[in-house]
Amino acid sequence: MMHDTLAAALSNIMNAEKVGKNFCTAKPFSKMLKEVLTLMNLKGYIGSFEIIEDGKGKIVKINLLGKVNNCGAIKPRFSVKKDDFEKFEKRYLPAKDFGIMIVSTSKGIMAHADAKEKKVGGKLIAYVY
Repeated sequence: MMHDTLAAALSNIMNAEKVGKNFCTAKPFSKMLKEVLTLMNLKGYIGSFEIIEDGKGKIVKINLLGKVNNCGAIKPRFSVKKDDFEKFEKRYLPAKDFGIMIVSTSKGIMAHADAKEKKVGGKLIAYVY
């Protein structure tokens, strides 16, 4: 039984990127995974993705662009206030304004720069650069 579908999908993306594949699949599908992949697509880290229904559940086929250097889930899901993003930027991102941290806020899932701009806090979910 898998406990964290997002972490499994991000590790699949990371492993496929390291090998140099053009696409990868992530097996357990969730709404949060869809939102995170949509955000990664908007920011240009991955290409399009497609949700395929098979007999057992849904599978996500993700087109890779080769732009992900590193990505992963943040465990435990730290709570972050609207003014405290810099501490976590230093911890998870290699440089200022390089990469994104994905935050779950009361206004939806968004990148940390957007959350800073809208002055909302939330829970850290993942990072990508």
